[in-house]
Amino acid sequence: MSVNLTKGQQISLSKSGGGALSVVRMGLGWQAAPRKGFLAKLTAREIDLDASAVLYADKQPIDVVYFQHLVSNDGSVRHTGDNLTGGTGQGGDDESIIVDLHHVPTGIDQIVFTVSSFTGQTFAEVSNAFCRLIDDTTGQELARYTLTGGGKDTAQIMSKVHRSGTGWQMAAIGAPANGRTFQDLIPAIAPHL
Repeated sequence: MSVNLTKGQQISLSKSGGGALSVVRMGLGWQAAPRKGFLAKLTAREIDLDASAVLYADKQPIDVVYFQHLVSNDGSVRHTGDNLTGGTGQGGDDESIIVDLHHVPTGIDQIVFTVSSFTGQTFAEVSNAFCRLIDDTTGQELARYTLTGGGKDTAQIMSKVHRSGTGWQMAAIGAPANGRTFQDLIPAIAPHL
């Protein structure tokens, strides 16, 4: 059963029957918001949202996985590839980042997932955007965070997975930000570490 996360909510990443999850996938989906009016089709632009995962150790960025660096240096985090147009919306994922929790180096204590509009559109021009966490072993959706409200922002600090004792937890952050790439978002991530 999936949990619809609200901003700031946290969930434990352990299986309902006991034991910890081993591989999770953070999925991102979106659609271009429908435009109205006579010139809507002529002025519509494709929207390229990008999912990124920034790996932190003691609040310092150590590595990043994004469309130009698809696998973390240690191999524990992998981006499945860049989608330049979106379109899945409420269905499947347009971009995914897979995290092998058992192989994340012990020094990495947080992995922050961001979404940014590489083409510069604001979230007012995006609809049906979501971020979800899936048990990649079973395909079961564990949690979903829906990006709502549109607005003038071009990025969002979506969520993070972080170490908690001997396991991991996921926290929905949902903080709006501005930037086209993960580099632009590093200052906006800092308050959420």
